[in-house]
Amino acid sequence: MRGALCARFRMTRRMEPLAKKIFKGVLVAELLGLFGAYFLFTKMNTSQDFRQTMSKKFPFILEVYYRSIEQSGMYGIRIQDQEKWLNSKN
Repeated sequence: MRGALCARFRMTRRMEPLAKKIFKGVLVAELLGLFGAYFLFTKMNTSQDFRQTMSKKFPFILEVYYRSIEQSGMYGIRIQDQEKWLNSKN
């Protein structure tokens, strides 16, 4: 019985570094995702040309941007973009 308990204790001690590495990896991935989302939002918020590029390549991300802006109470950005892009085609 004592041998089984010691073996189990040794196994958990070996698992601790693995669990820490996994936790650190997940934490780093979360932070990279957070900074990436912030960078993307800031870029879309300041550049109408970048929003036009996003509308061609990733329209679903631009839709999330528009919805978040509208929920925060800022209306009209979507309409301004569509008017500018429509006028630039003519």
